[in-house]
Amino acid sequence: MRTQLAIVAAAAGFTLAAAQTSAHHAFSAEFDIDKPITLEGTLTAWEMINPHSWFHINVEGADGEVVSWMIEGGSPNQLIRMGVTKNSVPLGTHLVVEGYLARDGTNKAVGRDFTLADGTRLFVGGSAPGAEGSGQQ
Repeated sequence: MRTQLAIVAAAAGFTLAAAQTSAHHAFSAEFDIDKPITLEGTLTAWEMINPHSWFHINVEGADGEVVSWMIEGGSPNQLIRMGVTKNSVPLGTHLVVEGYLARDGTNKAVGRDFTLADGTRLFVGGSAPGAEGSGQQ
């Protein structure tokens, strides 16, 4: 009986682990390591939602047209542990974002870090290779 209980418990654990793994995407599934991007713009919104935070920036193109971009960052907890809060980067802040383009061709990227006008660099974590806390260097 104990052996059967152990097998059932192990199976339940593996099932839960598999469900969590499949629910979260890997960097390479959504973003392209071969398409690094640098965007310069103004922060218009910041969503601190799990499992990732989202930074919305307006970027002015060479033709003067303003394009909205969504930048994926780390989880709210990860950012807070690294000292990045909504007080660190208020709306309207001009910043430079380094990251990688989305594979689907939309105006979306994963951020690696932000550079503020005064030269301060903030790591935004998340799944981007080289991002602090990403586990990918």
